[in-house]
Amino acid sequence: MMKQISMWLTALALTLVGFMGAAQAQELPLGTADVLKITVYNNPDLTIETKISGGGFITFPLLGQVALAGLPAAAAEKKIADLLDAGGFVKKPQVNIIVQQMASQQVSVLGQVNRPGRFPIDASRNALDVLALAGGVGSEGGDSITVLRKKKNGDTTKEIIDLVEVVRSGKINELDLNGGDVVYVERAPRFYIYGEVQRPGLFRLERNMTVLQGLAAGGGLTARGTERGLRVKRRDAAGKLQTLDVQQDDLLRPDDVVYVKESLF
Repeated sequence: MMKQISMWLTALALTLVGFMGAAQAQELPLGTADVLKITVYNNPDLTIETKISGGGFITFPLLGQVALAGLPAAAAEKKIADLLDAGGFVKKPQVNIIVQQMASQQVSVLGQVNRPGRFPIDASRNALDVLALAGGVGSEGGDSITVLRKKKNGDTTKEIIDLVEVVRSGKINELDLNGGDVVYVERAPRFYIYGEVQRPGLFRLERNMTVLQGLAAGGGLTARGTERGLRVKRRDAAGKLQTLDVQQDDLLRPDDVVYVKESLF
């Protein structure tokens, strides 16, 4: 079930990334290493392709160094146009900037995704968008992600996002990301089952999975197995291992170890 949810989320993310319009997203500020193509209408000699330097400048014909880092593209267009007009170089210039590569605004996607790596964000993308860029959640991935953000004071914040709940509630806009964010997809929680079951071993833990459902995942009881006296080995908050008697409708937890005894009769 959880694997199906992950596949569904991947497909949904790949669909959503195609529908996210730039008009709905805030324009991101330009920054170091961004590659720009700048044109001035009816002035082909002023067309350049350039990269913003480490100091936040570009070198533009007639103007020399122009500081653009921190400005959205529209504001950068206006700044260059005003400088050309004020210098008497071009009367009422129409400047256009195309961001060919936004290297300054990247997010890292790590963990259980199909293509982990760093991805540029050329619009105000959300977490589902960057998961799509990373090929979607992998087969071993869970249905929640962790977003790490570095604040201006150097502190790092951590936010855990339940993707299933986000999709159900429709609050996708709450997942907006910024350059420098790290998205980490955890491995899906698992549990173990051994003893008198058909397929003892390690299994993916479904959401709200009961002991009985865990037995079904293990193929059910063997001819010698019994549902009486089911036990689960589980670590408490302090990390101490406990052995608990459980009922069929009790919920399993991540890393539980279920033991099925042999019937005495």
